[in-house]
Amino acid sequence: MPSAFTCRHELDLKGLTLPIPISTTIAEFGFLSNGQTAALVNKEGAIDWYCPKRFDAPSVFGRLLDSSAGHWTIQPVEPFASERRYVGDSLVLKTVFTTPQGTVALTDAFALEMGVRGHQIGRHSPPILLRQIEGLKGNVEVQVTFCPRPNYGLSVPTLLQRNGQIIAQAGSLELTLLASCQLEIGSSDATARVTVTEGQTISFALIDRLYREENDPLPAVDVARELENARAGWQSWADMHQGYQGLYVEPVRRSALVLQGLTYQPNGAVVAAATTSVPETLGDGSNWDYRFVWLRDLALTMQALWVASCPDEVQRFLGWVDRALGDLSDPQQPVQIVYGIEGERDLTEHVLPHLEGYQESPPVRVGNDAWYQKQLDVLGEVVDSIYLFREQLDFSKHVDGSAKPVSQLVIQLADRAARTWQEPDAGMWEARDQERQYLTSKVMCWVALDRAIKLAPQLGEKANAQQWEKAREEIYTAVIEQGWNPKIEAFAGAFGSDRLDASVLMMPLLGFLPATDPKMAATIRTIQRELTLNGLVCRWQGEKNGFLLCTYWLVECLALLGDVEQAKQLFEQTTAHANDLGLLTEMVDIQSGQPIGNFPQAFSHIGLINAAWRLTKIADGTDEGLNQQRQQ
Repeated sequence: MPSAFTCRHELDLKGLTLPIPISTTIAEFGFLSNGQTAALVNKEGAIDWYCPKRFDAPSVFGRLLDSSAGHWTIQPVEPFASERRYVGDSLVLKTVFTTPQGTVALTDAFALEMGVRGHQIGRHSPPILLRQIEGLKGNVEVQVTFCPRPNYGLSVPTLLQRNGQIIAQAGSLELTLLASCQLEIGSSDATARVTVTEGQTISFALIDRLYREENDPLPAVDVARELENARAGWQSWADMHQGYQGLYVEPVRRSALVLQGLTYQPNGAVVAAATTSVPETLGDGSNWDYRFVWLRDLALTMQALWVASCPDEVQRFLGWVDRALGDLSDPQQPVQIVYGIEGERDLTEHVLPHLEGYQESPPVRVGNDAWYQKQLDVLGEVVDSIYLFREQLDFSKHVDGSAKPVSQLVIQLADRAARTWQEPDAGMWEARDQERQYLTSKVMCWVALDRAIKLAPQLGEKANAQQWEKAREEIYTAVIEQGWNPKIEAFAGAFGSDRLDASVLMMPLLGFLPATDPKMAATIRTIQRELTLNGLVCRWQGEKNGFLLCTYWLVECLALLGDVEQAKQLFEQTTAHANDLGLLTEMVDIQSGQPIGNFPQAFSHIGLINAAWRLTKIADGTDEGLNQQRQQ
């Protein structure tokens, strides 16, 4: 695993060897969530990313993207070593700092609704960020620096001290910091330096609220009680999802919890990651905002949660999808690949030029112009998810506030796949140069039709099964004849292309072709040989970083080919790129092994869960796999 610090040297103070933190990389952060938004805290006790209210709101602490964009740091004054862990199966993070003078523990979490448990957590979370430092041994002097910079660092708030509270105001935003120690207000921040003795605790609660009248009091916050409630809330959710007993139980369960933490609980939408503009490759401008809801990610997340024994979210998932899509009977109504958290359609992208960017690698983008791209693969991903959960659904009924029954949603998506599959699109990697006849898009249209045909008896008289069968056969023939390129001994990324693309590894995983089919087997071997470097699969030749999801796809394909031990080895090598808390980025630099990309990445944790499940099914001899489940 990567080091928790980026260090240049160590100090030996009174016999204690301590690393000196020099810089923080994305993989060194821990992830906090309340089911509505997220915060990232590093091993040095700094919250360097926090967007109040929603995942996609403007940041208040944004030092992740610029040194002047705000942070909230609690750490020992003297040099220290630190180690951390989540408390049980929760998103409550405990960091232990060791200094020559003693040891203290910092516990960080968001508050959850008091007493709420299981699938109800996060739907009405109070907007409170909790921090508590506890003396474990000796006497440790601790520095607290509260430096909010709202609106992605554009605002320097007015700081007031009122009734022992620190108030930060900027426009309609108001943050109230409750602290059990005295803070001093400086020109642009509030600070404290306090010695924490063994057994002593110092507590903080940061409350986000709209501007209030001066005499409107805030309720007292019992931070210790709130932290315990948050732990119990997350643990109760985890306890309901213990059904997975296969290989690699711990990373699978942690990944399921991360996916739950990336879920906007009021409506069940899942954001792709908690951050924006952490580059795919440093310095090349490939910096994107991932704090939105890709239907592709949402569907694959549902599949991963199904594997991890978390099937209960399907009703909310379908309701959200239906509301976001609208009436698809109008052929002019687009099926977007990405929506805002509440189903917003216009996610127009713009650059924040005042921010230096992650590790001085601009630009910082807000919004994502993929919203207006055409990506046909989403049709198959949504129908495939519905098919996977078919036994839990009454196809004649509406679900979770949706406008139409499930049968109508399937019919509309399948009809659109039959009508549009021959059109070019931007592909699943969201190419911005030109539309092409991407092979994976064709395969996913085939999936939409294949699953709809299998569901036809449950869809009613409006199911166009005969038309769907005809289109399904046409797609299959086109992919086999136009997708295969004998020159590269593989299915190419697009019709008529000689460019390898790791997305075609999805074909056997979706049941389009068995892995043992000669052309499919040759494709897997070619990708393994040509796109895999240092144990990481790149999406295409020339890409500098390995894509973790694609690497997990190769794990599954190798297992389906019978190379189980090699698949297990690759799985373990890939999962070792998680940080010390089990969190994965999107990509890993092939040369340095440094994780990179927005974080934590839903796609990567999805890949981990599905690959572990595939290996489990093959190891225990059932060898059902997701594709066999789908073919029933």
